[in-house]
Amino acid sequence: MTETNQTLTSHSPLAESVLRESGQNVNLCYQCRKCSAGCPISYAMDYKPAQLIHAIRLGMDDLVINSKTMWLCASCETCTTRCPQEVDVAKVMDAVKITAMKKGIKPTIPDVAAFYKAALANIKKCGRMYEVGMIVGLKMRTFDFFKDMDMGMKMFKKGKLKLIPSFTGALTTWKIFQRVKRIEKETDVQ
Repeated sequence: MTETNQTLTSHSPLAESVLRESGQNVNLCYQCRKCSAGCPISYAMDYKPAQLIHAIRLGMDDLVINSKTMWLCASCETCTTRCPQEVDVAKVMDAVKITAMKKGIKPTIPDVAAFYKAALANIKKCGRMYEVGMIVGLKMRTFDFFKDMDMGMKMFKKGKLKLIPSFTGALTTWKIFQRVKRIEKETDVQ
């Protein structure tokens, strides 16, 4: 049985959205909690990964969508590698974020969403991460101009921040972004 042919036993709209966005059936989870035990960020989350998966299964969509958990997820995939049921928990977290954004729900941790947007815009423009451009993009989104300024100066003095970006691979990266945009339009139409 392939992931996309699986059926849901729960009638949660969020569980259906997660299956559609990521191909992950959260109902395969039997709550062994290995994902939560291995998560290096779980100490900061309001709900552990296993709790969030269970809440999706129970149809507690508002609780999940308004949680900090998916925004704090580092996407390290420790949870995914530990799951005996092969549920890609990191993909589930991404699918919940995508669903929340499609519904127009504001992120519970706006700085994380601002970081993602700044990083993607930077990679799209330069072809790879250009740290100074990323920092400028993030500061313009968060209006937190002076936070970490002393650390930035230390990094600059040690030669860790390049003033001029390398555009190596920029055309290839731009083509990837264009292909993703086209695929997203096609799936939104269907």
